Amino acid sequence: MANASWATGDDFTLADCAAAPALFYANTVEPLESGHGNVAAYLKRLMERPSFARVLREAEPYFDLFPMDKKPTIAPPA
Repeated sequence: MANASWATGDDFTLADCAAAPALFYANTVEPLESGHGNVAAYLKRLMERPSFARVLREAEPYFDLFPMDKKPTIAPPA
């Protein structure tokens, strides 16, 4: 992640599509910026992609169903 924009290099691929939801919810449980700066930056890039931003906006009404006290937010990691 330190030297590439996306999971497999400079091109956005299906690997990035697969990683996005898991990283988004993992960041809710344990914020990535504390100790995983490169992964947090990668998640921020993912969240800035219009397609994933749209998915998050459409999913936002269901965030209250997340089974933990801390709920997801659309704010990207720092």
